[in-house]
Amino acid sequence: MEAGGALPAGSGRTMRLDPFTLPVRFPARDAGADGQMRQVELDRDRVVLRRAVRGMRMKIRLALNAFVGITLVPAETGPAASIILDHSDPGLSIPLLDAAPLDEATMMWRAWGRVLGLPLWQRDASGANHLVSAGRRTLEIEKDTRRRRRRSAIRQRRPSILMRRKPGRHPGTCVVHRGEREIIARN
Repeated sequence: MEAGGALPAGSGRTMRLDPFTLPVRFPARDAGADGQMRQVELDRDRVVLRRAVRGMRMKIRLALNAFVGITLVPAETGPAASIILDHSDPGLSIPLLDAAPLDEATMMWRAWGRVLGLPLWQRDASGANHLVSAGRRTLEIEKDTRRRRRRSAIRQRRPSILMRRKPGRHPGTCVVHRGEREIIARN
């Protein structure tokens, strides 16, 4: 699906991507690329950037986990905001929504966070980012605990004698009789 592109002359529309129609391909501004543009392919689990620098074409494929999160950036003038898929390298950050009314931008910001599962960040007037909510991709899961066999369905399938067996002895703990004259073994 193709979105974005050149807008007709006199159009007041800004770039708007729908988070529920992924995958999507759209052009974005890139100051370091030839023609100041790059192609972005956005999917639920990866991002592909295509651009040319000094005639050399390149393709950068990034996992969605490589991004810091989705940042809501308020506009300097008026009640408007932008949404950015933020990366630790600012050259790899991707604009998702440009200069929309604040209430609409907030709604879309939360929708992008829900669809992509990334943390939601909000940038204040001083330029500092603040975490609003952690995404589902950033959750830490503890190590599993051992399962008890007492009251489970698998209890009837295994004999309980296996639970009563003694563990084997370590060879280092066996008694060694050195220097003894005689060892008697009777049958």
